[in-house]
Amino acid sequence: MATVVIHRKVNIVLLEAGEQIAAHCAPGDIAIVTASDGWWNHFLLADGSVNGYDRPYASYKEALWAAKAAAEFGFS
Repeated sequence: MATVVIHRKVNIVLLEAGEQIAAHCAPGDIAIVTASDGWWNHFLLADGSVNGYDRPYASYKEALWAAKAAAEFGFS
């Protein structure tokens, strides 16, 4: 089940393995997705596209910290 953390009016959505970004997120949200190789951050842009980093974080805490930093400074 997806969990939402709100930081600076940005939804940071933690998705479990197998959950789809499109089913739980909207433009302006940040999705943290767990996978076998780590924790991935995905940014949902206003035009409907999804951007992300080129490698995962080793822990949920690192991914959440990075997502909160992105929410602080904005992303596009």
